[in-house]
Amino acid sequence: MFTRYGAAAPRLRPAIEQFLPADLRAWCENLGQPTFVGSSGRVFPTAFKASPLLRAWLERLRGGGVTFRLHHQWIGWGDDNSLIFAGPEGHISVSADATVLALGGASWPRLGSDGGWLEVAANAGIAVAPLRPANCGFVAGWSDFFRSRFEGQPLKGLKISFDGQVAHGEAVITRTGLEGGIIYSLSAPLRDAITAQGEAVAHIALRPDLSTPMLEKRLEARHGKQSLSTFLRKALKLSPPAIGLLQEVTLASGERLSAMTPARLAHLIDGVPVRLTGVAPIAGAISTAGGIMFEELDENFMLGRRPGTFAAGEMLNWEAPTGGYLLQAAFATGAAAGRGALEWLGLHAPEMQQTR
Repeated sequence: MFTRYGAAAPRLRPAIEQFLPADLRAWCENLGQPTFVGSSGRVFPTAFKASPLLRAWLERLRGGGVTFRLHHQWIGWGDDNSLIFAGPEGHISVSADATVLALGGASWPRLGSDGGWLEVAANAGIAVAPLRPANCGFVAGWSDFFRSRFEGQPLKGLKISFDGQVAHGEAVITRTGLEGGIIYSLSAPLRDAITAQGEAVAHIALRPDLSTPMLEKRLEARHGKQSLSTFLRKALKLSPPAIGLLQEVTLASGERLSAMTPARLAHLIDGVPVRLTGVAPIAGAISTAGGIMFEELDENFMLGRRPGTFAAGEMLNWEAPTGGYLLQAAFATGAAAGRGALEWLGLHAPEMQQTR
């Protein structure tokens, strides 16, 4: 599991081992929101919505004496280490014995998570990595015909390969390129390659359950009276969007599908080269990479330059694929920062069984 967190895995391991997926499920159950494990191995709320869990969580916090101050933005520290907020009535200063910062990344600006805190942290001398889109879509530069014909349609049962990494799943054709679970799972290496080289060529197998020789054998059975598109749809069970992708890629290279030998076409179906030339905007990403560098934090997630201030979640410089890994690390680091704050205050952190 920890390989999913990349270079940050060693720092995240202790936090996640102290707040495992089973603990997260138990926490949900304790809030009256049961969960279940789907066929993919992912955990879902039985209600299939996050809003009931959020409402129950907020009610629990209010019942525990938590006060919410909405429409306030943290803008930095005062000379006396107080917290400065910009609110409806102007700037206010708040002194705290312990502070836990959980301000998110920059992928949901309309909901307030705009990454504005990054400049505040940098100005305070805290080392940060720039925020970048993660679990995001990519630009492919489709032709007008392909875009108008297939925008919004899914590509199912795929295998994508890039730089030695492989993922299986589905993708969705967007107006500008591709997105979806299979794309998100390789978003980090794809993004980094585009940043460094200006493009990344991913290879997509449209029928990964069939080997290239098996594909070639089926293609050899085509007779001349049957159109290639009809044959691909019936003999190989390729969907119209998948056939359209084949045509889009071959036309861009100057080739024609109908002129290909069975061997050449089989090779293409087993690895359609899709040239990605850009990363979708950060505002549309599921999450972000970058943030506070781990060397700024101690083992309790406290900022060395701001004693008594702890940080957690997407504020930290790590990333993970969506599908549970992302949420698990966010919750686990939040729990770790909370335990650190209690220790700083000289209070006892309740056992996990008691907090359930």
